[in-house]
Amino acid sequence: MKGLVVLGSTGSIGVQTLDVVREMPERFQILGLAAGRNLDLLVNQISEFNPRMVFCADEAKRHRLAGNGDVVPMEEMVAEPDVELVMASTIGTAGLVPTVKALECGKTVALANKEVIIMAGPLIRSLAGTAGRNLMPVDSEPSAIWQSIQGEGGPISRMIITASGGPFRKSSLQDLEKVTPEQALKHPTWNMGRKITIDSATLMNKAFEVIEAHWLFDVPWENIEVVVHPQSIIHSMVEMADGSVKAQMGPPDMRLPIQYSMLYPERLPNRLIPHLDLRSPLDINFEPLDPSRYPCFSLAVEAGRKGGTYPAALSAADEVAVDRFLEGRIGFLDIPRILEEVLAKHTPTGGKSLEEIMEADRTARLDAEAAADSLPNRVLAG
Repeated sequence: MKGLVVLGSTGSIGVQTLDVVREMPERFQILGLAAGRNLDLLVNQISEFNPRMVFCADEAKRHRLAGNGDVVPMEEMVAEPDVELVMASTIGTAGLVPTVKALECGKTVALANKEVIIMAGPLIRSLAGTAGRNLMPVDSEPSAIWQSIQGEGGPISRMIITASGGPFRKSSLQDLEKVTPEQALKHPTWNMGRKITIDSATLMNKAFEVIEAHWLFDVPWENIEVVVHPQSIIHSMVEMADGSVKAQMGPPDMRLPIQYSMLYPERLPNRLIPHLDLRSPLDINFEPLDPSRYPCFSLAVEAGRKGGTYPAALSAADEVAVDRFLEGRIGFLDIPRILEEVLAKHTPTGGKSLEEIMEADRTARLDAEAAADSLPNRVLAG
């Protein structure tokens, strides 16, 4: 039985992780649960799983955890000796320090928080090596690549990441200026948290996955491609040196990659995971990515290629911009405008230490707030 800590237990990935645990209670023991602000759900989870350690990021609510276990900061929670597996599913920068600490302590990390490896790719690689050692990808696209390369001993020619194209794949550029948060949160195929859903609409999420693939699989930038696949059935593909292409397929449901990361290298049945019905006709289409429709994608990939602390600044600025958009204070196309301004101002360092990365995060947030404040204040309704 694996001792498990779930960081971000009340978010989409955390909730589905606990779905897997319910189906396999003999495999996992919940030792710690940590959440952001959804204290009511956290208390319900604590009542069900009885973890020894608990944490709530909201200081104003944290006192209400008294009597529900030891209140332990995330970076201490993951370091406990009997913790074997950490599901890192917090959003954004909050997951960086506990993930680094878990890896330093030799724990296995199932990484659902892609911002961690965006911000600190070289540092994470130095601690964990490539995917499948003690760092297990949870996102559906890197998980699909990881599954596809199993058993392959030869060189990989290309990694092909699929993108649904989001809710505005066919919208005019003029219409994008008027997009509301409510519209952007209606993803055509996936049911995800609010921040990642907006990142999927801008295709920032897909650029993050390009950067993630570079570090997880040690593949050159020029060997990573993105294609639009609106049906979200093929989650990514790998082309071998001889031209053969392997793909991982399945319905758009995160519980399969979550479970794969938790049980690797085992595969076990789970009645909650839907299966493809291959008796029914399947539409599988691919389209080229139009960068002019997704300015965040090009900005982010360029920041990844530049390296150093550029990706950390990018991730921080994106958090700020997405928050402002969800609050209705800036427009949808203001998100790339803020990112461009922050990256233009950024003075990079090597980004190989946690201190450098956190300082880049801090200054980029300030710059993003200033950039957002300089834009016309908008009230966007659905």
